[in-house]
Amino acid sequence: MNWHWSGVGEWRKRAHARQQTEQAALPKQRDVRLRNWCIAFGITATAVIASCLWLDQPIALFVHRNVTEKTLFVWLQRLPVALPVISLFILVWCGFWSLMNRPLSRVQSVALACSISFLASNLITNQLKYAFGRTWPDTWIENNPSLIQNGFFGFNPFHGGIGFAAFPSGHTAGLCSMMAVLWWAYPSWRSVYIACVVATAIGLIGANFHFLSDVLAGVFVGSFVGYVTMEMSLARNEP
Repeated sequence: MNWHWSGVGEWRKRAHARQQTEQAALPKQRDVRLRNWCIAFGITATAVIASCLWLDQPIALFVHRNVTEKTLFVWLQRLPVALPVISLFILVWCGFWSLMNRPLSRVQSVALACSISFLASNLITNQLKYAFGRTWPDTWIENNPSLIQNGFFGFNPFHGGIGFAAFPSGHTAGLCSMMAVLWWAYPSWRSVYIACVVATAIGLIGANFHFLSDVLAGVFVGSFVGYVTMEMSLARNEP
């Protein structure tokens, strides 16, 4: 009997020690996440600046001079076009499900996280577009100023208007925000997520809808928003 109680006491001591160790590790985990974000931001910023200086104009001019048939590229970049409708459908679906007092399944929870992530990335991207005020590679809507037609290339902070909203790419950010959620929720399909992002990026650049740096920035914004949304979502803890 004495052995029994001494064993229980020893187990409690070990559990308490383990709990203290885990709590002590939490600040380190937070530091690692913040450090990883800073590293990713630094790499992205460096890549974007390098692209603006040495790659954006040559690529856009090369596409303009050598790519005469852009139908394939236009179709490739249309993958994210349906995402706003899909996000709205998911919100309505999960909303009615909750009104019927039914718990969300794992699929519904992940879908809801995707929807919230997309809406958040769209809001953030729109504000960044206004803040940076970048012109487009080519003229394709409302006679917008562009590198190809007018030789305009650069940033015009807080200018406003559809002609000054190229950076970052909203298509890329929206798609990556959803793909980031799915990346963690269903990792076995990661090759498909990468293929979707790459196809969209090729379509946007190949059709001269965006500069390379626009796409790179969109990848970072969307991936970050998707990751944060997944971290805050209960979907990750669903069985």
